[in-house]
Amino acid sequence: MIFHASIPADDPLRVARVLAELWRGEYYPFLLPRTFIVFAGDDRGSELEVAPRGHELMAAPEQVGWHINEHPSPYNEVHLNIATPLSGDEVSTIAAREQWLARVCDRGGAFKVIEFWLENKFMLELMTAQEYERYRSTVTPAFWRSVLASLGTAHSSAVNTA
Repeated sequence: MIFHASIPADDPLRVARVLAELWRGEYYPFLLPRTFIVFAGDDRGSELEVAPRGHELMAAPEQVGWHINEHPSPYNEVHLNIATPLSGDEVSTIAAREQWLARVCDRGGAFKVIEFWLENKFMLELMTAQEYERYRSTVTPAFWRSVLASLGTAHSSAVNTA
């Protein structure tokens, strides 16, 4: 279970404001400069921390540290799938206002997400309540094993049942 994550932004305040709106939550300044924390207000304590792009985490002797990368890529390997209580139309309205890409995408017939591109650089997969039910019924170890089996032995040989 994931409780929180940190994500990069060129304008952390703007991104925090929009995330709070997508969750119908709240946002506040965080402990680091120009960094914000966004609370979903759910029963799990879900939150996202929004830090300036280029403020990279690294292992330090005692606990996590960070340094500033003066030339960070505008893109990265990470994305998040998060729930939203908003309708697809409400999400589209927010994306249009911010001039950010948002589109409904089918994920192999199993479920649909709204790809919501924060600052047109960081992808959130937004899941409405209806699609979340479809997601929970298909994204399971058993379902994934059946997908791998259908792809053949090259993929299924790496199955980990630890």
